[in-house]
Amino acid sequence: MRISFSTIFALSGLFASAIAHPAFLVERQLPVCSSGSPLCCDVDVLGVADLDCITPPASPTSVSDFNSICAGIGKIDMCCLLPILEQGIICSEPA
Repeated sequence: MRISFSTIFALSGLFASAIAHPAFLVERQLPVCSSGSPLCCDVDVLGVADLDCITPPASPTSVSDFNSICAGIGKIDMCCLLPILEQGIICSEPA
Protein backbone atom coordinates (compact mmCIF):
# COMPACT_ATOMS: atom_id res chain seq x y z
CA MET A 1 0.00 0.00 0.00
CA ARG A 2 1.40 3.32 -1.01
CA ILE A 3 0.64 6.56 0.80
CA SER A 4 1.32 9.75 -1.05
CA PHE A 5 3.07 12.77 0.37
CA SER A 6 -0.09 14.88 0.06
CA THR A 7 -2.10 12.40 2.18
CA ILE A 8 0.50 12.46 4.96
CA PHE A 9 0.69 16.26 4.76
CA ALA A 10 -3.11 16.63 4.99
CA LEU A 11 -3.40 14.23 7.93
CA SER A 12 -0.57 15.92 9.82
CA GLY A 13 -2.25 19.29 9.25
CA LEU A 14 -5.53 18.02 10.69
CA PHE A 15 -3.73 16.52 13.68
CA ALA A 16 -1.79 19.74 14.32
CA SER A 17 -4.93 21.87 14.17
CA ALA A 18 -6.70 19.57 16.64
CA ILE A 19 -3.85 19.99 19.11
CA ALA A 20 -3.57 23.75 18.54
CA HIS A 21 -7.24 24.39 19.38
CA PRO A 22 -8.06 22.87 22.77
CA ALA A 23 -11.69 22.27 23.60
CA PHE A 24 -13.37 25.04 25.53
CA LEU A 25 -15.21 23.67 28.52
CA VAL A 26 -17.97 25.50 30.30
CA GLU A 27 -17.89 25.27 34.06
CA ARG A 28 -20.86 23.49 35.54
CA GLN A 29 -23.18 25.53 37.64
CA LEU A 30 -23.41 24.27 41.17
CA PRO A 31 -26.95 23.53 42.28
CA VAL A 32 -28.47 26.32 44.34
CA CYS A 33 -30.28 23.83 46.57
CA SER A 34 -28.32 20.84 47.83
CA SER A 35 -31.61 19.03 48.37
CA GLY A 36 -35.05 19.94 47.14
CA SER A 37 -36.32 22.38 44.56
CA PRO A 38 -35.60 26.11 44.41
CA LEU A 39 -38.80 28.10 44.97
CA CYS A 40 -39.70 31.75 45.51
CA CYS A 41 -42.27 31.88 48.34
CA ASP A 42 -44.31 34.52 50.18
CA VAL A 43 -44.36 33.17 53.75
CA ASP A 44 -42.22 30.63 55.62
CA VAL A 45 -44.01 28.85 58.49
CA LEU A 46 -41.23 27.53 60.77
CA GLY A 47 -39.51 25.72 57.90
CA VAL A 48 -42.35 23.20 57.72
CA ALA A 49 -44.44 24.88 55.05
CA ASP A 50 -44.07 27.83 52.71
CA LEU A 51 -47.06 29.52 51.13
CA ASP A 52 -47.73 30.83 47.62
CA CYS A 53 -44.55 29.42 46.04
CA ILE A 54 -43.51 29.63 42.40
CA THR A 55 -40.45 28.46 40.52
CA PRO A 56 -37.95 31.29 39.94
CA PRO A 57 -38.69 33.20 36.71
CA ALA A 58 -35.01 32.83 35.71
CA SER A 59 -32.50 30.06 36.38
CA PRO A 60 -30.33 31.09 39.33
CA THR A 61 -26.58 30.60 38.97
CA SER A 62 -25.65 31.12 42.62
CA VAL A 63 -27.27 31.54 46.02
CA SER A 64 -26.96 35.34 45.87
CA ASP A 65 -28.45 35.33 42.37
CA PHE A 66 -31.32 33.13 43.61
CA ASN A 67 -31.92 35.60 46.46
CA SER A 68 -31.98 38.61 44.12
CA ILE A 69 -34.29 36.87 41.61
CA CYS A 70 -36.86 36.10 44.32
CA ALA A 71 -36.45 39.52 45.96
CA GLY A 72 -37.12 41.12 42.59
CA ILE A 73 -40.64 39.66 42.61
CA GLY A 74 -41.23 40.32 46.33
CA LYS A 75 -40.66 36.78 47.59
CA ILE A 76 -38.08 34.88 49.63
CA ASP A 77 -35.77 32.18 48.30
CA MET A 78 -36.33 28.70 49.74
CA CYS A 79 -35.32 25.11 48.97
CA CYS A 80 -38.30 22.80 49.46
CA LEU A 81 -38.35 19.00 49.43
CA LEU A 82 -42.01 18.70 48.39
CA PRO A 83 -43.39 21.44 46.13
CA ILE A 84 -47.14 20.67 46.04
CA LEU A 85 -49.94 22.93 44.69
CA GLU A 86 -48.02 26.21 45.10
CA GLN A 87 -47.00 25.19 48.64
CA GLY A 88 -43.54 24.16 49.75
CA ILE A 89 -43.28 21.40 52.35
CA ILE A 90 -40.15 20.93 54.51
CA CYS A 91 -38.24 23.98 53.33
CA SER A 92 -34.88 25.46 54.25
CA GLU A 93 -32.78 28.43 53.22
CA PRO A 94 -30.33 27.81 50.38
CA ALA A 95 -26.76 27.16 51.50
